[in-house]
Amino acid sequence: MERPISEAYFQEAKRHIPGGVNSPVRAFKAVGGTPPYLVRGEGAYVWDADGNRYLDYVLSWGPLILGHAHPKVLSRVREVLERGLTFGAPHPLEVELAKKVKRAYPGVELVRFVSSGTEATMSALRLARGYTGRDLFVKFRGNYHGHADGLLVEAGSGALTLGVPSSAGVPEAYARLTLVLEYNDAEGLREVLRRRGEEIAAIIFEPVVGNAGVLVPTEDFLKALHEARDYGVLLIADEVMTGFRLAFGGATERFGLKPDLVTLGKVLGGGLPAAAYGGRREIMEKVAPLGPVYQAGTLSGNPLAMASGLATLEILEADPGLYARLEAVGARLEAGLREVLARKGVPHTINRVGSMLTVFFTEGPVVTFQDAKRTDLELFKRFFHGLLARGVYWPPSNFEAAFLSTAHGEAEVARTLEALDGAL
Repeated sequence: MERPISEAYFQEAKRHIPGGVNSPVRAFKAVGGTPPYLVRGEGAYVWDADGNRYLDYVLSWGPLILGHAHPKVLSRVREVLERGLTFGAPHPLEVELAKKVKRAYPGVELVRFVSSGTEATMSALRLARGYTGRDLFVKFRGNYHGHADGLLVEAGSGALTLGVPSSAGVPEAYARLTLVLEYNDAEGLREVLRRRGEEIAAIIFEPVVGNAGVLVPTEDFLKALHEARDYGVLLIADEVMTGFRLAFGGATERFGLKPDLVTLGKVLGGGLPAAAYGGRREIMEKVAPLGPVYQAGTLSGNPLAMASGLATLEILEADPGLYARLEAVGARLEAGLREVLARKGVPHTINRVGSMLTVFFTEGPVVTFQDAKRTDLELFKRFFHGLLARGVYWPPSNFEAAFLSTAHGEAEVARTLEALDGAL
């Protein structure tokens, strides 16, 4: 597909915006080429500034579980829009969305809205430290929790390694407060808890990893996570990506998790910027103005985002069959991808949970981030551009999840498999 208008936009953008983009992965650095400038979306499809149409598996990186421009969501936003954009004051829709979150997550007794997933995870960690009086926390290699300083760390060698910065501008002294372990290494986590458990405020984790490609938790790993409570460690389930996507109650419902705090985003806003953190009342009452842990935001609880999120969650709650249909379409896509790749003799492993999926170009299984890094990145570039040239917009990184929406059906699966067959 030719994209001269997108190319012109991108060259102009690079004169004014770092790298020409406002979030790094959009620059196509991992796959090369020029990103299409998307200007319209409807259902499972998007159009670029050059008029090309694409079947969309990015879906704004997950929020659009109902597809683009769902009429009921747009109607609710228009209704609120006509009354004003923002007030910086309490709004009735904040209360309604909070009640909806609590119905989906029975363990959440109080919830605080913010504007981004990074705000949610950053605030949850500050709260965990304020509640426990401890400084250390644990994260897992390959789990992404936003770009707050303490979360931009990676591990060195060994099972128990103090974090080192993975971004310039992050002080090493701050990174040392983060212990980075291997995702799905249950025994490694238990060893850390035995040695340092009394110093750790919280463990933050993605129940299903989406930013290393899709990684699925093992039962023993989930068991080890919950054993952290024996040491007074809080468990923070980062459901910014999985919340309301894997079930109405997210991964917490799907895997029977019992976190102390949950962070939410993406689907929560239905396509507009909204996120949240919530948990047990005794913990959340430490948040200002009730307690000493300060957190604030000018646009938190913005009426437009609350309207979009509330409309989305109402649709999801009213029709539980939507999740069964997402599962069925996801299974059909997974099976079709396996068939085409096997017929073409391409080594591959496909990890899928519900409407989240990643194709790794390596023999399986892919359980840890180290496994994921075995993927053939050059082959992924060919896969990506082959699909894009045939009108299928896949995430432009092998370490990102592809997403399905309720607007994706059998016709979209068939089109994807036809495109893949041609691309290979």
